[in-house]
Amino acid sequence: MSLDDPRRINKYDRSGMLALIGSFPQQCREAREIGRLAVLPRSCRRRYQNIVCTGLGGSAIGADIARSYIADDAATPLFVNRNYTLPRFVGPNTLVITSSYSGNTEETLSAYADARAKGARIVAITSGGALKKRADADGFPVVVIPGGLPPRCALGYSFFPLLAILGKAGVIKDRTADIDEAIKVMVRLRDGTIGPLVTGKRNLAKAVARQLYGKYPVIYGGQDHIDAVVTRWRGQLAENAKTLGSSHVFPEMNHNEIVGWDNPKTLLKDFAVVILRDAGDHPRIARRIDVTKAILKKSAAGIVEVRSSGRGLLARIFSLVYTGDFVSYYLAILNRRDPTPVERIAYLKEQLGKA
Repeated sequence: MSLDDPRRINKYDRSGMLALIGSFPQQCREAREIGRLAVLPRSCRRRYQNIVCTGLGGSAIGADIARSYIADDAATPLFVNRNYTLPRFVGPNTLVITSSYSGNTEETLSAYADARAKGARIVAITSGGALKKRADADGFPVVVIPGGLPPRCALGYSFFPLLAILGKAGVIKDRTADIDEAIKVMVRLRDGTIGPLVTGKRNLAKAVARQLYGKYPVIYGGQDHIDAVVTRWRGQLAENAKTLGSSHVFPEMNHNEIVGWDNPKTLLKDFAVVILRDAGDHPRIARRIDVTKAILKKSAAGIVEVRSSGRGLLARIFSLVYTGDFVSYYLAILNRRDPTPVERIAYLKEQLGKA
C-alpha cells in the first residue's frame, strides 16, 4: 500500500488522526502559553521533599518525559504514580500533581483522595470532569487544558503545563529556550522528514513503519533520558497501529533480556527491533548498543535505528516522540485500521462502570 496517496490514507483515517498529529507543534505552543499563565499560589511555592505526578495512559506519559528530562538538574526527586493509591512517603512535604485529561480517570480520582487524606499539596491538570470539581471545592489550584482530544494526542497539554508548574514551584529553572527549540525541531521534522507530504524513501517514519509491518516490534533505548520515549513508542504502536510490541532499556536489557533472544526461534524471525539513539547517551551505553546490534542481527527480522534531532535535550526527546507518533500512524494505515478508536479501552471502562 502506498503511504503517499492521500486517498488511501483517508480511506482508513476516518477520524482525522493525521490532522491531530500534524498540528502537535501548535498544541505545544498553546500548552506553553497555558503553563506560562498558570497561577501557583504562594502556599505551593516551597521546598518539597519529593514530588509525585499521578495519572494513567496519555495523562501520565507527560510526567514520565518530565522525569527523564529534568533528572540531571532537579534537586527534588520526582516520581510517577500509576495507581489508585500513593506511596506511603507522601505527606505534607510532598507536591502531588494529579493529571487526568478527562478529569474522570478513576485511578487518578482515587489517588487524589489519597493525597488529600495525607495532607499533601495538590495541583490538578485537567480539562474538567470530577477532578476539576473536587480540586475547586477543596481549594487546590487547577490548570485547565482544552478537552476533546484522545488523551494520547494531548501530550503537549499534559507536559508543558507540568513543566511550568515545576518551574513556578522552584524545582527547575526557566526552560523557555529549550521549549522553543523543541517546537522548531518538530516543525522541521514534520515538514522535511516524517510528515505526510514527504514522499518515498525520504520519509523516515514511513520507512520505519514499512519495516515494522507484519512484525512484532521491540523498542530499545537508553535509560538516562530516552526511557520515557521508549514507553511512548510502545503505547502509540498499541493504540494507534493496534500493534502489540514490547520495550526495554539499556543497560538493564543487557543483563537479562538479551539472553532471551534465542527462543522461540519460529517467532523471533518476525521480531523487528527499533533502537532509539540520542547524542546524549552515555558512551558506554552507545558501545553497548553497538555490540547488542551485532548479537541481535543473528535472530531478529531486522534492526532499525532512529536518531534524535536537535541540540538541546528537550528537542532531542520530542524529536523521537514525534517520529514515533508518525510511525504508529503510518503503521495503522498499513494495517488498514483507523488509528483513533480504542474500542477495548472503551469496553473496559464500560464494564468497570457497572461494578
